[in-house]
Amino acid sequence: MTFEQQELARQSARHLWSKGGMENALGIRMLDVGPGYAKLAMTVGKDMLNFYGTAHGGAVFSLADSAFALACNTFGFVTVASGCSIEFLRPGREGEELTAVCRLKDRAGKSGVYHIEILNGDDDLVASFTGRAHQTSTPIDFE
Repeated sequence: MTFEQQELARQSARHLWSKGGMENALGIRMLDVGPGYAKLAMTVGKDMLNFYGTAHGGAVFSLADSAFALACNTFGFVTVASGCSIEFLRPGREGEELTAVCRLKDRAGKSGVYHIEILNGDDDLVASFTGRAHQTSTPIDFE
């Protein structure tokens, strides 16, 4: 990775993060970013629990999806999801910090596949998310 690639990734992430909506509502924090990579964290609040008192799947999904969206937009072009899947393995607990680590697995042309691991504070895998992305030919407008 070159310095220029890292700077483009950071600039893209800062720009997109400033537009946040869902991320702000859930208290998601950006920890690290690089080309095809993002690391985010979220503390499971009482308002994020399901009927059984564990982290709602939608909250866990949103954390993973936010990391996916950020990582796939680090190359300077508007990139959108073309599909995704998630597997829930363990419950998240109230007060627990969940961390989403997204990594680009492979790109072919304008298509990319990303893998996101959602980990709890003990580094146990809470969920595994796979996202498929399509990069458009529209540059990200940093204005």
